[in-house]
Amino acid sequence: MPSAPTSNTDPIPQAFDPKRLRAGRLARLRQMMVEQDYAAVVLFDPNNQRYATGSRNMFGYFLRNSTRYIYVPAQGPIILFEYPGSEHVSIWLETIDEHRVSKVVWSSVNGRDDLSSDPFGQEIADLVRQHGNGSTKVGLDRASVNLVRSLEAQGLNAVDCMQDTLHCRRIKTPEEIACLAQSVAGTEAAVYEVEQAIKPGITENELFAVLYGNVIRQGGEFIETRLLNSGPRTNPWFNEASERPIRPGELVALDTDTIGCHGYYCDFSRTFHVGPGRPTAYQKELYRMSYDQIHHNMDLLRPGMSYRELAERAWKIPDRFYDRRYPSIIHGVGLHGETPLVAHQGDFNKYSKDGILEPGMVVSVESYIGEVDADDGVKLEEQVVITETGIAKMSRYPYSEELLDRVF
Repeated sequence: MPSAPTSNTDPIPQAFDPKRLRAGRLARLRQMMVEQDYAAVVLFDPNNQRYATGSRNMFGYFLRNSTRYIYVPAQGPIILFEYPGSEHVSIWLETIDEHRVSKVVWSSVNGRDDLSSDPFGQEIADLVRQHGNGSTKVGLDRASVNLVRSLEAQGLNAVDCMQDTLHCRRIKTPEEIACLAQSVAGTEAAVYEVEQAIKPGITENELFAVLYGNVIRQGGEFIETRLLNSGPRTNPWFNEASERPIRPGELVALDTDTIGCHGYYCDFSRTFHVGPGRPTAYQKELYRMSYDQIHHNMDLLRPGMSYRELAERAWKIPDRFYDRRYPSIIHGVGLHGETPLVAHQGDFNKYSKDGILEPGMVVSVESYIGEVDADDGVKLEEQVVITETGIAKMSRYPYSEELLDRVF
């Protein structure tokens, strides 16, 4: 059954079939594996596990404990190596053919890495011999050195597959785009509640709690960062929410960075003015520049454009704001911040590798405007999908009319 009603006017799908979502992602992963001659991949990263199978279990725990893994062969049965006693969370999924208990549960905390690595390597090698069709190349997206060595001792070619997996994930299926749209809608509702709660005396942490609580109520999962700040803490960017009370006349800036409903990311940013009173001319100047940067760069986006061309044609940051520039012009969005990342022209060779914008990519367009030795900074950001002809906006949260000087 679709998870949401369809729309006759919205170019972005709102409904999806969960089985088609899982099948489409798995098909893309396996196509990549065939192209790169992988016999199998062993996925420790919870995001890749979810992408391949739709399975999730104690997500935050396994972000830091690499003890749950999923064996995905290019052909053959997918096997979940699960935390003891929790297999029932995932074995109903049509993407999981078999489950076994993980060989590396609690190994590091109990000083058993040397005892668990050989059984891990032997079991994976046995599976590859059965289903590898002659290939010995096994990808691991995240693993300790001893596990890699255990696979190599079995004659396997163990390689890091994270880069290949992220490249595969760069193009979103229609079902993924529907998930992303729902995540954005839920997060926008949360940001609205934050904007309504802004008043002198409330702390940044209290506002962040409003955001987080509403994300959970909208079916979201967690927020990756704590990027909500006020007043002089808006400049430079990347200050995290604190106990600081906000004051009249200040700016409040936030970046959603939300793992929302269905596990999909929502990443847009807004900056608000704290009343009573009107924004200063300087605050409005900052906001207008950030707004112009976002819209100039969004207008450039089209399929077939190279990342380097985007960097060369992007909005030119005035010299006095250049030192505080945001690190990227755009970055990919999916289950989290993903491929690609396009840095500014001056940073391109340091941080980026050239590529091509393609239909089905979802990206966030970034802007931060602030200067050294000033109090205020403005953060704006939009999330869009690359279409066959240009873009369609996913984030639609309104801009501040007073900071754009449209209030008379």
